[in-house]
Parts: sequence; C-alpha cells; structure tokens
Amino acid sequence: MTVPPASNTPPSPSCRVLCVGAAVLDTLFRVRSLPTGQGKLLPYDMLQVAEGMASSAAFAVARLGGSASLWAAVGGDATGERLIADLSKSGIDTSGMVLVEGARSAVSTILVDDQGERLIVPFYDACLHHTVKPVTAQDVSSFDAVLVDVRWPELALQSLLAAREARKPAILDGDVASDGVIEMLAPAASHIVFSQPAAERLAGSADLVEVVGLLKRRFPHAFISVTAGEKGSFWFDDATGGIFHLAAPQVTVVDTLAAGDIFHGAFALGTAEGMPIGETMRLASMAAALKCQVFGGRIGAPTRAEVGAALLDWSARGLAVLPNGPALEIAECSQTQSRLF
Repeated sequence: MTVPPASNTPPSPSCRVLCVGAAVLDTLFRVRSLPTGQGKLLPYDMLQVAEGMASSAAFAVARLGGSASLWAAVGGDATGERLIADLSKSGIDTSGMVLVEGARSAVSTILVDDQGERLIVPFYDACLHHTVKPVTAQDVSSFDAVLVDVRWPELALQSLLAAREARKPAILDGDVASDGVIEMLAPAASHIVFSQPAAERLAGSADLVEVVGLLKRRFPHAFISVTAGEKGSFWFDDATGGIFHLAAPQVTVVDTLAAGDIFHGAFALGTAEGMPIGETMRLASMAAALKCQVFGGRIGAPTRAEVGAALLDWSARGLAVLPNGPALEIAECSQTQSRLF
C-alpha cells in the first residue's frame, strides 16, 4: 500500500471533522421511472461523481464551512486516481486516503427516477480493506469530531475507539450493513444516527418512536437518532428521557441520493461546534432537504448561507412524542439561530 500525496487541503475553519469509510465513483442515470423487469432503459441525463457515505458527508462538512478530512481506500487504478483528485478539488483533505495496489476502486451504477427515488448497484473490492493501520488518540486529537460509516468496519472501530479515548464525539452512521457490523461498532460510538431501514431491522419494529426507545435501551451509552426521509427525524433526548420528532422540510424532491450522507455530515459539524441537539437536528434536516432538490448526489449539498436562509422560513420545531403526555416543543429550538450561522 502507498499513501498518495496531500493535495488541495482546505483551509482551517473553526471546526475539523474526520470522516472515515467509503469513496466510490458513482455513475448516475436519470430515468423517468425505475425498471420493474428485464429490458433496455434509456436515461435522459447522466453524470459521474466521486462520493460514498463518508465522502459525501465530508463534502457536506466542507460546504457548510467546516474543515473536512477523509480516510478511505481506493484501488491502484485510474478510478482511484480520479476519486482522490475529484474529492480533493471539492475541498476535502485527502492526505489520509490510502491507495491499495492490486485492488479495484469501488464503483456504483445508480438509477434516479422523476420522483427522486433510486436503484443502486454498488461494487466494493474486499481487497481494499484487508490492511488496517493502527489509529491512536493522538491521530485524531486535532479533530473536533470523528464520523464513521459502515463500509470499512475495522478502521471505523479503531477510529471510534481513538475518538472516545481522545474525548472527541465519536459518531456512527448506522446504515444497513453486513450482519454484526452495527453490533460491533455501536458500543464504541458516542452518537449513533441510524437510517430508518437499519434501525427497523435492528429493533425488529416499524414504529419509529418504539424503535428509538428500543435502540436507546440497547445502546444506553450513546445519543440515538433515526432519520426517516420525508417522515423527518426522531431522537432520544437524554436530558428529559423523552423521544422527539422533527418533521422534514417540505421541498420538491428531484434526487434523494446522498441526502442521508449530507445529514450525517451536517450533524457531525453541528456536534463538533457544540450546538444544542435541537439546533443540530434542524441544521442537518435542512441541509439534507435542500440537497434533495438537486440531481447529482452529493453535489447538491448546500452552503451554510443557503441553509441559513432556508431555516429562517422554516417554522418546524421538534416535538416530544412521549407515550402518556402532551406534545412539547423543544425549548432550545425556539432560541435564536445565532449559533447556527
């Protein structure tokens, strides 16, 4: 293995976020509707973009004014060179990325229909992740938060443990993964933001309020949240013992690809900046919603100014959804947005 040279490292804003996990060259085809059987499907638009869960989250951090670094592996091929170059040009510090000779870079073909839904066919070469470098608290001490996805579990685990030892937020993007991966990573995380499919699969329930409660009981050491697309987001509030719900912003959906990753990047940055959780969830929710209005996966990630302008017109506040009590507005979300921007 060789490590490519650093290039185009972003400037140093107030908070630094390390993202660990996937880097994939996605080929996106825009179609009128997703296929229901065999045959030929003719797209009316296409593009290629370097993304992946951790990569897209890192891009969101950079777009929102943070400093993003990415630890990911690519193959020793032209695709790997392109991934590093494209991500670096996007304002992400790629000096920690690893180039693995003899391995193939991750690629994915994605169909996006006119409702913004997608069909994804990814390929990950297992050889990319055979070797994992040791990660110490010193390695992550310069970061204000560490965010990992589930695509490189061994490195993710070491990164989470190092972040906890360094007393940094250790955030897990709890997406659908191979059996046992979430169970391995979750005990090392200080914050877990699950996707709805992963959360329901892990909890064995489709009632999202119940799911949050079940996951909190299973992982009591961590902040627990579930993102559910147009249904909004849910989380357990450790201060009150209640479960809260924030409705999703109403937008015209063009492309949902990478929306969850943008949410995670914004969440990590808000956490690194020390925002109250209600403000962090509003920031992440709006960033993800605005992304959905743009075709092209992570390239639709909004700037901090764009999110700020949209939040000024968004009156939604998180509501407590306690089983035996009235809905209560989250007090901290009613404060001014001066901490957001």
